[in-house]
Amino acid sequence: MSLLTELERVYGELKRNKWLRYFAIFCRIALALGFIPCGIVKVRGERFTALPSNHPLGHYFDALHRTGYYYTFLGVGQLVTALLLLIPRTALLGAMMYFPMILNICVLTYAVRFEGTRIATLMLLANLFLLVWDYDRLRHVLPFRPTDADHRVLDKNSKFPAWFFVCVFAVAASVIVVNHFLYDIRPGNSQEECTGGSPSNSRQQFCDCIYKQGNPLNVCLDEYQKAKETGAR
Repeated sequence: MSLLTELERVYGELKRNKWLRYFAIFCRIALALGFIPCGIVKVRGERFTALPSNHPLGHYFDALHRTGYYYTFLGVGQLVTALLLLIPRTALLGAMMYFPMILNICVLTYAVRFEGTRIATLMLLANLFLLVWDYDRLRHVLPFRPTDADHRVLDKNSKFPAWFFVCVFAVAASVIVVNHFLYDIRPGNSQEECTGGSPSNSRQQFCDCIYKQGNPLNVCLDEYQKAKETGAR
C-alpha cells in the first residue's frame, strides 16, 4: 500500500468524525467573522485602524486607504469570501479565496512586528485546516494520483478525538508563546504600549523614532540595535 493510499484511508476515517466536523464548522464561522467587520469598514470607505500614521502598519493602512475603489474592492472581496465560508455548499471556494488573503495579512503582520501576529497565524492555520478538510474535493486539482475511494460516506464516527484537540491547543499555545519571545521589541499599537513602562533609553529612543519622528521600522530598528550596543559597552 502506497503512502498516499494510506494517508487517504486515514483521512477518510477522520472525515467521518463528527467532532472534527464541528471543528470545521467552528473554523468557517470564526474566519468569516474575522473578515466581516474588516470588509464593512473598507466598503464604507473608512480608515481601517486607529493606529497612528507614524506606526509602521499605520503607514501601510494610510496608503491603502488612499487607493480609492481598490480599497472598496478589497472590502467587497472580504465580504464575499466570508459569505461563501458560511454557506456549506460554497465553503471550499470560500476557503480557497481566503487563503491568499490571510497569508498576505500574516506575512505583513510579521514584517512590521504587529501585535496581531498571533491571531493572524491562528487564522492562517484554521484556513489550512479547512483546505485539508476538503481534500477529497481538492485532490482532483492537486498533482497527486486520484483514487477511486469516496470519503463522503454516511456512517459517522462519534468518538471524541481528544488527541486532535490536544494538538490544536498545543499548536495555538505554541503560536502565542513563540510570538511572545520572537522579537525583543515591537512598535505596539500606541506609544505607551511600545515603551511598556520600560525605563530603557534604547526602547524609548525606538518608540520616539516610530511615533514622533515617523521613520520606517527598519531605520528605527537599526537605531535601537546601535543604542543597545552602546548601552552594553
